[in-house]
Amino acid sequence: MTSEQLEPMTRDRALALLAALPASIGPGLSDAEVEATEERFGFRFAADHRLFLQAGLPLGRGWPDWRNGDADELRGRLDWPRDGVLFDVKHGFWYPGWGEKPEDRQEALRLAETRLRDVPQLVPVYSHRYLPGIAGQSGHPVLSVYQTDIIYYGNDLADYLHHEFGGPVDNLSRARASVPFWSYFLVGKELREIVTTTPHDPYAVTAEEAVDHMHMLAIERRIGRRVGAGTLIQAALVALVLDTPALGDLAGLTRNEESLAHELFAQEVEELGLAARVPATDAEARWALVRWWLQLTANGSMNAIERGNLGAGLRAFLAQDDAHALGPAGQAEHAGGLADPGPSRILRSASTPRRPPRPVSVWSAETAVPPHNRVVRRHSCP
Repeated sequence: MTSEQLEPMTRDRALALLAALPASIGPGLSDAEVEATEERFGFRFAADHRLFLQAGLPLGRGWPDWRNGDADELRGRLDWPRDGVLFDVKHGFWYPGWGEKPEDRQEALRLAETRLRDVPQLVPVYSHRYLPGIAGQSGHPVLSVYQTDIIYYGNDLADYLHHEFGGPVDNLSRARASVPFWSYFLVGKELREIVTTTPHDPYAVTAEEAVDHMHMLAIERRIGRRVGAGTLIQAALVALVLDTPALGDLAGLTRNEESLAHELFAQEVEELGLAARVPATDAEARWALVRWWLQLTANGSMNAIERGNLGAGLRAFLAQDDAHALGPAGQAEHAGGLADPGPSRILRSASTPRRPPRPVSVWSAETAVPPHNRVVRRHSCP
């Protein structure tokens, strides 16, 4: 899978990307460290991934520590995509390229395990986002991987980092699959629209925090901000994993059932008692969101790009209701001092940024082997 006409990765570009990440950045990997890692785990970094890691090594929850990380954890993350495929084989999936599926399930699993040894290795970038590990090649799209539910998450490494952590994003239609086997899961798929809303996953670590995130999503819906179905489902899934009551119906929706997400979310908001906490007016709702964003700023949850953008759009975001209240004349006068940057700028500038990575989806970075104890087909869609 390669992307066409994207800006190549350079050391300067890698340094700029690293500077914007909400993570600690360690010294870049040396040539010897890269080669030792590749030899130890039996894969090769793609050229742009290698250059990025040699400019600096992101550290913290969600980031693989190729220098000092636990070997079992790293091996578990490398095995995650193949283990997910095997889990789906156990539950009925079969790749047509493997020929006729054996009737005996155990025999099918053994054959799948054998065939999977020959597929290109996917290498973790962050959490469950992966790049194909093909030495000397650059520009592969980043994939979000949950079992055989695999989607594009960035045209290339740089574009992915912007999508995940904030920044200018590229045209979302350029990514094309060409790597054997994994391409099968991407046929007919375009990059999914990523709707920027209050963060909900993988940043909640307590049930209370997960419910707070759902509360903020309810407020965003109250004032008409766009909240994607995938965002609502993932928020419910995280809350469910953190032992929040109810939410099972919403958290369990598959992609084919996403049309039900908004109705079920409204029901869950009622059941959790959150509806009564949603402000009655748009102005109150906007101020509630602003207080939330400022709280994220104060506790270090906002990355550099979003922190810089927020100030530019915040006054206009709050001014929308004031201007409407003043009427046409007041709106014109208001516009002189508070120029509205436009809906897309407000959405981007006032979007809630990312907390330093600490994933708590079904599988966390600290878990060496993904706990495939149930079928989960969800991607975090910031």
